[in-house]
Amino acid sequence: MPLKITVMIDNKDSYLNDYVSELIKNIKGRGHELEFISNPAHIKKGDILFILGCNSILSNKMLGLNKHNIVVHPSKLPEGRGSAALVNQILEGKNVIYITLFEAAEKIDSGDYYFQEPIIFEGHELSDEIRHKQTFKVFELVLRFLDSYPNLKPKKQAGNPTFCKRRTLKDSELNIDKTIREQFNLLRVVDNKRYPAFFVHMGNKYVLHIFKEKDLEK
Repeated sequence: MPLKITVMIDNKDSYLNDYVSELIKNIKGRGHELEFISNPAHIKKGDILFILGCNSILSNKMLGLNKHNIVVHPSKLPEGRGSAALVNQILEGKNVIYITLFEAAEKIDSGDYYFQEPIIFEGHELSDEIRHKQTFKVFELVLRFLDSYPNLKPKKQAGNPTFCKRRTLKDSELNIDKTIREQFNLLRVVDNKRYPAFFVHMGNKYVLHIFKEKDLEK
């Protein structure tokens, strides 16, 4: 049965904006009615709202407009609730990072979940490669949810929640007294455009951009 679906990305800087047209094509190709929005004020009544790459916290009234409000978060919830979860795990040296697809709830990242699946990194990927892998795992789980619907049973999150620290531009600062090896994971997660790596020396700020050689040759 065709579903009335809304996909929302309200963060104009979200990496998902670069790929969402592919997700829209796949959802429409399954015969569903779909609307893509970037403003929570435009949420309408429907079957499923996919909340992807969003900064907004939705009120219970907004959540009540759809039968399901689905969020995808890059951690094995309840561990790693909050912002920058994937980046924080890369900085911790993790190469196996889980993606959780779950129902939105009043408390952030606390809802019952449907899927928890890992992305496997090799430890050399830079920001664009990390986001690319993350994006397509997110889309894979979204489409699996639709293909399995309504024969899905959510599970309660189990364990003690932990929360990630919100990152700022300051967090991209390199320590000139540490080696590149010691700070390689930080170099992996910086964004050359939005929050590039930098260091301060003798009163001057120096900005660094990092690429793999093969990407510079394109």
